[in-house]
Amino acid sequence: MAHISGGDRSQLLLLPDSVDDYVGSDNVVRFIDAFVDGLDLKAASFERVQAKSTGRPGYDPADLLKLYIYGYLNRVRSSRRLEVETRRNLEVIWLLRRLTPDFKTIADFRRDNRTAFRQVFREFVVLCRELDLFGRELIAVDGTRIKAVNSRERNFTKAKLAKAMAESDERLARYLKQLDEADKDGEDAPERGTAERLQEKIAALREQRERLDDHGKTLADSGEDQISLTDPDARAMHSSSRVGVGYNIQIAVDTKHKLIAEQQVHNKVSDLGLLTETAKAARETLDVAQIDAVADRGYFKIEDIEACEMAGIMPHVPKPQRGSAVAKGFFPKDQFRYDAEADIYTCPGGAALRHVHSRPVRGEIRVFDYANAAACKSCALKTRCTTAAYRKVARYENEAVLDRMAKRLAARPGVLDERRESVEHPFGSVKQWMGQGAFLMRRLENVRAEFSLTAIAYNLRRAIGLVGIPALIAAVRP
Repeated sequence: MAHISGGDRSQLLLLPDSVDDYVGSDNVVRFIDAFVDGLDLKAASFERVQAKSTGRPGYDPADLLKLYIYGYLNRVRSSRRLEVETRRNLEVIWLLRRLTPDFKTIADFRRDNRTAFRQVFREFVVLCRELDLFGRELIAVDGTRIKAVNSRERNFTKAKLAKAMAESDERLARYLKQLDEADKDGEDAPERGTAERLQEKIAALREQRERLDDHGKTLADSGEDQISLTDPDARAMHSSSRVGVGYNIQIAVDTKHKLIAEQQVHNKVSDLGLLTETAKAARETLDVAQIDAVADRGYFKIEDIEACEMAGIMPHVPKPQRGSAVAKGFFPKDQFRYDAEADIYTCPGGAALRHVHSRPVRGEIRVFDYANAAACKSCALKTRCTTAAYRKVARYENEAVLDRMAKRLAARPGVLDERRESVEHPFGSVKQWMGQGAFLMRRLENVRAEFSLTAIAYNLRRAIGLVGIPALIAAVRP
């Protein structure tokens, strides 16, 4: 019995197959086509939306946007690879109606419209909101680091520059000494190398030293604490992130279906100070007056937490155990109970600590110190509390916001687990399934455009799994 055989490749067809026949009614490209056609690209700040009446016609930005959304959805981010797909992939051929832009046109479109992709992401969030895919009650905020187009060797901090200069000077002095000894001997010493080789090394070291001096001047003029030579906007991340030089990606994830409600790329190494910005943008996009937000200890900053409450966001951020008392193994501040009505702290030994004086910190914010020197002298727990004459406890003038947040956390102990389950899903999908362990472009705005496309693709993949492509197509069609 013979196998099933295909048709003859040279067979002529009286009625050729239509490209539309190869794309099913539930194919994702049909949704991408309908979604982009329904966008107001001019309002989103895309360039060349209105074709010029003179000159050579250009590609419609809608077609190139469709190509990029399809590419990121299918783990194809390179402009050269996208160009190949336009010639061999039937889904792309259908989507672009057989248009075949070259890789430079594709790459230029992403660079020229780098600020517009963020609005496209928000339009898709609005669509998912209308489909009731967002719970709009709790968002989880977190950050991750993604590698930039910049190696560690081309990133310098002040300490790294000082160390490199010292090593360069030490090697230069050693080679000059060896060169002097070779000149005194009047002959080449094999163990020290020839005089010509030493001179070559000395010349190379002097050039390197000049470059280091130039980097030092650039760093001093910039006012930054580090510089990157390949991608000037990239920053060396903490060693714990294992990224090296990269960018800090911030997302706010709705806990109902783990969809990304807000995303932004920063070159700030720390997460401190980024909670309000991220959560507030998510609240506005989700169109709610108030929303709960949960984040990890890396976001614990009293000014940021207070700003969240003022913006209609109820933050849930655990307090990190830090400070000199914790480092020395003494009673942490949490062991001192505060009575707001009496304005006193009660220490673990049962003594009352009262306000003794105040001092300004971080601008206009003041800190009040509480102490009881007399009680500390006779306290049996003093060795576990302090090595000073008495223990002082500091309280910010706006620390009531932390007390309110502590009560919220105590009333909802499982919220931290919800945070972990929610934010790790998109980060894992982006890095593993979508393969975005590094960015392709340089400079902050270009990288932001890349991740906006990545976030669109992630949300689209989640939405397809939740409601299906026919429901998505029906939602964008009049």
